[in-house]
Amino acid sequence: MLSAGAECVFMGLFLYISGVGAKSICALKGSSVDLHCSAQLPKSSMKWFTVRWEDNKKVQDQIFADGKRVNISEESDFTITINDLRESDKNTYCCSDVDDKRDKCQRGVIQLLVADLQVKVFPATGEKTVSLMCSSSCPLTESPVVYIWYKNTDFLYQDSSPWYQELISSEESVTYSCALKGYEHLRAPEVSVASLTSACFTVTYAKGRMCSNQQRPEDEPCSITYPREVQVHVQKTKVRGHFKLACKTSCPQTEAQTITWYKNRRLEQEPQSVLSSSPVSYSCAVEHLFSDEVCIQDQNCSRVNYVNRRICALQGSSVNISSEYSDPFYQQWKFKLWYKNRRSDMAAGEELITNTDPIKFHGVMNSHILTINKLNKNDSAEYIFRIGSDAGKWPAAPGVTLVVTDLKVKFSPSEEVTEGQRVTLTCRTSCPLTDNMNYIWYLNNQPLNLTKTQSKYLVLDPVSSEHTGNYSCKVKMLQKSSRQKMLTVQRRKWTQAVIGIVALLLVIIPTSIFLWIRRKMTSIQSPRTETSVNLEEISPGHMYDDISAQPIEEDDILYSSVQLPNNRDALYSQIQPHQPQEEEQSPYAVVRFTPKTTPEQTSVITNKLAC
Repeated sequence: MLSAGAECVFMGLFLYISGVGAKSICALKGSSVDLHCSAQLPKSSMKWFTVRWEDNKKVQDQIFADGKRVNISEESDFTITINDLRESDKNTYCCSDVDDKRDKCQRGVIQLLVADLQVKVFPATGEKTVSLMCSSSCPLTESPVVYIWYKNTDFLYQDSSPWYQELISSEESVTYSCALKGYEHLRAPEVSVASLTSACFTVTYAKGRMCSNQQRPEDEPCSITYPREVQVHVQKTKVRGHFKLACKTSCPQTEAQTITWYKNRRLEQEPQSVLSSSPVSYSCAVEHLFSDEVCIQDQNCSRVNYVNRRICALQGSSVNISSEYSDPFYQQWKFKLWYKNRRSDMAAGEELITNTDPIKFHGVMNSHILTINKLNKNDSAEYIFRIGSDAGKWPAAPGVTLVVTDLKVKFSPSEEVTEGQRVTLTCRTSCPLTDNMNYIWYLNNQPLNLTKTQSKYLVLDPVSSEHTGNYSCKVKMLQKSSRQKMLTVQRRKWTQAVIGIVALLLVIIPTSIFLWIRRKMTSIQSPRTETSVNLEEISPGHMYDDISAQPIEEDDILYSSVQLPNNRDALYSQIQPHQPQEEEQSPYAVVRFTPKTTPEQTSVITNKLAC
């Protein structure tokens, strides 16, 4: 059984190869599309039709505008606009004059394909890593296309490359999604990757067409385990000269896996029995993961395989795209051609690659290598190798996808940070590089002399104001480096406040201590001075009268003038504290005087004071 995605993709490819591709339109599901009438002088009698085949007869059904989802504008030369595109809108359309007696829709036929976005997961070179690609079920007509990536529903970045920039390891709790700029509301269903091993990896889809293949509603989540390797296994049967083919994978097959078969790069039902003399090649695929082509007998068919189907290369570098092929009955094909196919621009079609200064061809035995020097962004495309005089008649099987990327510096968490934070600098690319690279980091155009081998990551932990400056990076052995990017490191706000507070305290504290000591010294000396002065101004008789007349007030005056604190500090370190039972007598120990009195007066005063 063929998957819906495979049918859509190869339908588009078939139209493209057969020459209808220039009139094909691939639009995103949920978006709007305008189909223009092909008539040079549209008349008021022009009508829109869909074309279908029924019992080998062409049937035309007229389209009526409803004013909402479908609109036909006479002012715009009978352009038909279809809003909120659905799968059911995938059809063949034509604009024709109903008054024309001739066969309507004979020319100007438009094939409308409806695409949805899906995050596809591919095995990477590392045993426990995978790469992600934002894929549409047919090549989108709208150009240029800008892809937006999300992680756990949060915006990550946007780029012209459909490939996710980093390799992914097993993170079951992390989800990824993508969208096209201008269509952010039409995101691809979220995916997460888990159970990464050297043989398999499991992908969980939130919803989408990948789940519809499992006989369940598209809006329900599903999990599919993919193999890292897919191979066609040829088995002998009991019948002489007959073989049976099996699609073998590196991990156990499940019902969730959709297997498709190809015969000479065309979609085919699963072969039951194949003759050994069959001059055709066979291959199979588990969803989007393809096996190599095989022949029942190597000398009996023509086949083409590629060493790497996905290549990420740096701008300004060189790349080798290698293919391996076999000739039927050792026939030496006269034509060995490479084609460049821009999937993002169906109207551009395939372009035959010729031997020019930056492009070279090398043929060794049964391998053919395409070398592209001084790569630039325009070299990003799909490359297909074909052999034989009838190569152009073959529908295009998936070739080699090349993505050319430049280098960019990215700061995390941001370009403006505060001292003490952890800052990670990434030498970012638009796709995960296939080879391990050695990087060089620069600060203000000066190379950073780091002790360890420099990678694409540079960590500043903790970051300080000395790290402020313009950073750039480049790959060793390549001259071109990334553009400089400024990192601004601000001082901590609380640090400036603390400096101000400390400076203020250095002024206030000594002043306060000085004033406090002075006040305490004054409070100790003032009672003695006042008492001495008063005693010199009054006579013994007067003192007697005051004491005898107002004994309570005199006590108040003595206690208000002499106050001993309970605490001990530097000021009172030289004063010996009195015992608790002697505290009531302490005022009298301070006030001592010897008036000229008679023994009788002294006795009276003593008695009075005792009271």
